[in-house]
Amino acid sequence: MDSENSLLGVCGCCGPLRPRYKRLVDNIFPEDPKDGLSKSDMEKLTFYAVSAPEKLDRIGAYLAERLSRDVVRHRYGNVVIAMEALDQLLMACHSQSIKPFVESFLHMVAKLLESREADLQVLGTNSFVKFANIEEDTPSYHRRYDFFVSQFSAMCHSTHEDPDTRTRIRVAGIKGLQGVVRKTVNDELQAIIWEPQHMDKLIPSMLFNMQDADDMDRVGAVHPSTPCVSGGQDGDENPSTLAESCFRELLGRAAYGNMNNAVRPVLVHLDNHHLWEPNEFAVSCFRIIMYSIQAQHSHHVIQQVLGHLDTHNKSTPRVRAGIVQVLLETVAIAAKGSVGPTVLEVFNTLLKHLRMSVDLELGESSRRNSASSASSGRGKESDERIVQNAIIQTIGFFGGNLPDYQRAEVMMFIMGKVPVYGTPCHTLDTVKIGHQGTKRIQTMLLSSLIMVTSGFKSKSMSGALPSPFLDPLFSISLMEDSELRQLVLEILHNIIDRHDNRAKLRGIRIIPNVAALKIKREKISKQDVAFMKKHGQQLYRHIYLGCKEDDNVHKNFELLFTTLAVLTIELANEDVVVELVRLAVALQDMALSTEENLSMWLRCGVLALVAAYLNFLGQMIANTSFCQHVSKVIELRNMDAPYLLPEHVFRDKCSLPDSLDRDDGALFFQSADMADSLAGAGYNADRLNVPYVPQVTDEERLTRRKSFVDAISLQVDILASSLPDKSQLAEEITFETLKKAIDTSVLEDQERERRRQVMEKFQKAPFEEIAAHCESKANMLHERLAHIFELTIRPPPSPSGATSVSSGHAQHQSVPIYEMKFPDLCVY
Repeated sequence: MDSENSLLGVCGCCGPLRPRYKRLVDNIFPEDPKDGLSKSDMEKLTFYAVSAPEKLDRIGAYLAERLSRDVVRHRYGNVVIAMEALDQLLMACHSQSIKPFVESFLHMVAKLLESREADLQVLGTNSFVKFANIEEDTPSYHRRYDFFVSQFSAMCHSTHEDPDTRTRIRVAGIKGLQGVVRKTVNDELQAIIWEPQHMDKLIPSMLFNMQDADDMDRVGAVHPSTPCVSGGQDGDENPSTLAESCFRELLGRAAYGNMNNAVRPVLVHLDNHHLWEPNEFAVSCFRIIMYSIQAQHSHHVIQQVLGHLDTHNKSTPRVRAGIVQVLLETVAIAAKGSVGPTVLEVFNTLLKHLRMSVDLELGESSRRNSASSASSGRGKESDERIVQNAIIQTIGFFGGNLPDYQRAEVMMFIMGKVPVYGTPCHTLDTVKIGHQGTKRIQTMLLSSLIMVTSGFKSKSMSGALPSPFLDPLFSISLMEDSELRQLVLEILHNIIDRHDNRAKLRGIRIIPNVAALKIKREKISKQDVAFMKKHGQQLYRHIYLGCKEDDNVHKNFELLFTTLAVLTIELANEDVVVELVRLAVALQDMALSTEENLSMWLRCGVLALVAAYLNFLGQMIANTSFCQHVSKVIELRNMDAPYLLPEHVFRDKCSLPDSLDRDDGALFFQSADMADSLAGAGYNADRLNVPYVPQVTDEERLTRRKSFVDAISLQVDILASSLPDKSQLAEEITFETLKKAIDTSVLEDQERERRRQVMEKFQKAPFEEIAAHCESKANMLHERLAHIFELTIRPPPSPSGATSVSSGHAQHQSVPIYEMKFPDLCVY
């Protein structure tokens, strides 16, 4: 071999004296390139390379030299033969000496890729793909693929004028990138492939071909059998399908620390190509991402989308809506697996953008001053509604797909963000957005709560309806807004109805045969019994007050009926049944009372609600005498007063009476008769003789039942009424008045009578009445103390010195510190 090397410079032109590896390489090339690679000579070259692996680098260098010369001279037949020989040598040799040979091979592939000939680019790509599928025994410490990433990415964006050629080049580029991915992602020494400069080329190249799916399909269908130099079927393949496959493979191999670099180029590509509106392609991309990555990495994607939403806070509403809808898809898929620590972050970000959308919508509507701008303002408002609806769907869908133990926490979290007057709200400033904006946000968050609670099954009501959740929910139900009250009742239905009976109870009506509905129910647990003892009066009170609202519509009564029915099915033991009958009697008395300022339609609606519920209750408890009494009253109403039945009063055209005659007892349910029926069945019906009195709580202060002007006028009325009357001050002093003032016997008699009445009241009055009386006094004391504290202890004045009124509270004008008067104990 040494003699061969010594003769290399002297006898280069003499065939017999050329080195053996060169003669073997020359022999594989036939005289006519059309004859193809000489198989027998190729076998000799392969045997020689395997037998003398130290010659592989020289074989590779010589093949590279010939290939470069043939490329320059446009001898493409010899180029194909040279690449075929290289491929076979690569497949046959797996020794340590293959490293230098690989460098020559990659150099030849690079030469082909740099060529402007599509056939040569495809040929080089195919050889690189074969090389990428070879598993090397030892890692490479110095090999880099930067050139190939750039070149293959450029091929993916080919704009060749011929559609068939363009498709072949793009397919080759995608295959090349796939080869780079397979060759590098599993090699720890090639982790550089995940760096941004490479991902910024890889990812957009795949997405570019994926989004052009329709055009590529059409191009591929025109000429399905376009031949190529390498003899493959590149023209048959769809670039979009191949790009998606490569995209999935890349994401599937992404490790924990590489997720951000893999997702960020996707967001940038969608921005650059304006693919958020419409967002079908964006949604498709992130579906692929979420289903391709490992489940434990899902929260990385969600964080990236949330951050991208923040960067687009000033974009058009449709762009923001598109990003939110993409977020909906990601959280919907992630909720089925591991969400990680991003649950609260998702809701915080969405609530922030919900507030921003409401601000933009209200600001836009306030700036509509002329008729010419009204149409554009309405368009802007409708666009913001799209954003808001997308946010609601995302919140609801995300919460609805969480496990029950997490869903309860999410319900508490959302409820804590609903602005309720009188309670701290850490996310939403109700002062700045005003009453209209606050109502809008309340409606949206309650709507999302309906979606979150849908399908929620809790073993105990105390876990599903804790006080921190129930109190603000009931406070909203006291607001003078029928839509908000409807949402609250629907939330209660979702939580209380654990056997999905609501669909069977839809619509307020006199149900002739409740058994035919096949109501599902179970025996009440001890935990639910304890829950009703603790919160039952609260539930009854809000049903009672909800029936009195003047703005009630048909849907409100339907939901109130469903609420009573669901309570009966899920939480009613014997004591609760008696309390529900008391509540029904109280509602009837309220509708017949002349002291209540209710419309005739509302009175008839309440009486119809009572009839529908007592008919349902009697059949549920299977009390024959109770059912007979209820049926008798309903029959009489059918004949004489159909406006007292739900089938008639809730029609569009129903004639109503001018007044209701309380003395016509046959048309109304008698508490004595119902008490006897329940007592005969073993119920403790003594409490039916005690009129129902709603408990007085502090929840009214959490509701905005009066506007700011009403509150001011109410305050003036109270102050005016507290002043003594001038006529009393100017009372004439006579002999009789002086005699009464001196005579104390009359005062003593009055004091004894007052004490006797108090003793009699506490001995004979029902417990609820005594409790309500004491609680009202306690509330009055708290109000007086709060007023005193407000007068004596004022908040620190602001440096602005301006007097402002917000949320009904006056903020007093500040004074400089040097003019403030401090108590003596505070000065030293």
